[in-house]
Amino acid sequence: QVQLVESGGGLVQAGGSLRLSCAASGRMFSPNAMGWYRQAPGKQRDLVAIITNGGSTNYADSVKGRFTISRGNAGNTVYLQMASLKPEDTAVYYCKCVQPGFVDWGQGTQVTVSS
Repeated sequence: QVQLVESGGGLVQAGGSLRLSCAASGRMFSPNAMGWYRQAPGKQRDLVAIITNGGSTNYADSVKGRFTISRGNAGNTVYLQMASLKPEDTAVYYCKCVQPGFVDWGQGTQVTVSS
């Protein structure tokens, strides 16, 4: 089990950029995957992007070409570079880590995109 701490959320104008970070503390096992989900008010929590420890990635169709997920060299940090942000990207963004026997979530960070 790991503890996940997100940072980097905030308020940005449409067309702007933000970079989210998520740091995992605790032991991580292979295989594992770290990713970002988001939840807007009144909606379900949906996948944004995910990356495995082998480097494979998967993106929601709505963010392809605009968002890029990556991991730090030590493998315990995941980043989400968001560009060309739209008002519909407004949500609480949650970091998730999946590894054998464990699924852990961060506390979430708010991203608000103004039109």
